[in-house]
Amino acid sequence: MLRSILVLAVLANAAGAQVLNLAELSAEQIRALDRAKTVVLLPGGILEEHGPHLPSYTDGYQNERMTSALARAVAARPGWKALVFPMIPLGTGGANEIGGKFSWPGTYSVRTATLRAVFMDLADELGEQGFRWAFIINGHGAPRHNVALDEVEDYFRDTYGGRMVHLSGRNVDMSAHDAEYRRHITPAIRKADADSPHSGVVETSVLAYLRPDLISPSYRQLANLTVDRDGIFDAAKAPAWPGYFGAPRLATADIGRFLFETKTAEHVKLAMRILDGFDERSVPRYADVILAIPAARAVSEQALEQERARAKRQQGWMDRNARR
Repeated sequence: MLRSILVLAVLANAAGAQVLNLAELSAEQIRALDRAKTVVLLPGGILEEHGPHLPSYTDGYQNERMTSALARAVAARPGWKALVFPMIPLGTGGANEIGGKFSWPGTYSVRTATLRAVFMDLADELGEQGFRWAFIINGHGAPRHNVALDEVEDYFRDTYGGRMVHLSGRNVDMSAHDAEYRRHITPAIRKADADSPHSGVVETSVLAYLRPDLISPSYRQLANLTVDRDGIFDAAKAPAWPGYFGAPRLATADIGRFLFETKTAEHVKLAMRILDGFDERSVPRYADVILAIPAARAVSEQALEQERARAKRQQGWMDRNARR
């Protein structure tokens, strides 16, 4: 029995040694990594309003935990290492834009071009240093956000011959996740929540599982905002829109645990298949699916107009005031 415990401890320590925090490594330690068996993980998340009850970094906390699971899976492969970047708190397109509201406390969005440039710059740094495997873990629903990271994925493949896959941007097989959803959410809860895409039962439950300390207790008293997926666009335009859809008051940590773990398992499975040679381009992209919805495309175009106006204002200031 003691021998078995010692063996397990050694294996656990060995796996842990294969998960490396990039911020803690020296240049020489990074240079010594085997590029063929090192996977760079780039986790992040938008700072975005999530109603009166959830933190602005709700997406980031989910992506952080998913990154940890992915890092462990990489480290479990003999000879492989996971090199984990610090969290990158950047994203584009807060949910408030759905209703044409482009300034909202809690949302600190960067322009699509900014997001793309940040990750393309990192792609160049990694590619020029010889890294060939990377995953971006930055799940967020705005289509522009996903298009930008999809383009980074394509850029890295075309420029360096490697794979920097925007993992959350692929429409992975969510049948297991959906089965857990149906199993743990009663018909009454589903009727009230209407499969909310933002800060409803699912997101509130996941945060109740991951970070219950960050949820305002007031969520139990929030009124239902029951609208279907087509109705969210009009609901979000209402002057008194509360920043969420659905029925967050019905969320539970138990629901969150099952939904988060099944979703994470599917993303990790896809990542492992990619490392084994699977071509992720055969999996549909989330952004393509969402932008096929006319109302979603209209919201995206309106938001891009706002981005262009912001870029013009910034450039005008630079032209007048920037140091030469």
